[in-house]
Amino acid sequence: MRHLKSGRKLKRTASHRKATLAALGTSLIVYKRIKTTLAKAKETRMYVEKIITRAKNAVAQEAGTDKKNIAARREVFSILRSKAAVAELFKEIAPKVASRAGGYTRVVKLGRRLGDGAEVAMLELVDFNVGQDKNAAKAAKKSAERKKQMPKKKTAKNTTAEENVRQPESAPGISTPDAGAVNAETTKDS
Repeated sequence: MRHLKSGRKLKRTASHRKATLAALGTSLIVYKRIKTTLAKAKETRMYVEKIITRAKNAVAQEAGTDKKNIAARREVFSILRSKAAVAELFKEIAPKVASRAGGYTRVVKLGRRLGDGAEVAMLELVDFNVGQDKNAAKAAKKSAERKKQMPKKKTAKNTTAEENVRQPESAPGISTPDAGAVNAETTKDS
C-alpha cells in the first residue's frame, strides 16, 4: 500500500525525475511561466516553492549585513544547476516575494492536449504576471490599429452636391443617343 508516500513518480527513475524537476524549476524561475502536464506542474510547484523559500530566507538574513549568504546560493545551485536561474532567484524573485508567506506559484488548467489527451497546465509565479501585462499591451495596440483602419463615416457636410443628385433613368419611350443607335441597328436587320 502507498499510504503517506508523498510525491509523484511521473513514470521515471529517481535520477530522471530529479533532472526533470530541476529543468522545469529552472525554466519557471527564468521565464516566470511554463506550460507542462498537470502532474508535472503540481510536482514542480512543490519543488520550486521550497527553493524560493530558501532564497527568501537567505535574502532576509543578508538585509542586515553586507555579506551575501554564499551557502544558500550554493545549496540552490546544487539543485538547479544554472547560474542564470540562481542569479534571477536571488536578485529579482526572492526580494519581490519577501512579504508573501508561501504560495509563490499558481497552477492554471488549460484543458487536454490534442496529440495524447494529457491534461495540460500553466505553472506561473504569482507575483510576476508577465502574460497579463503583455496581453494588455497587445489589446491596446490592436484597438489602436483598428481605429486607424476604420473608414470614416460620411456625414451630410462632407458629401458633395454631385453625390446627392440622382441621375434620372431613361424612360421606356425616350431614346438616348446610344439607345437610338441600338434601335436603328435592330430595325435594319428585321
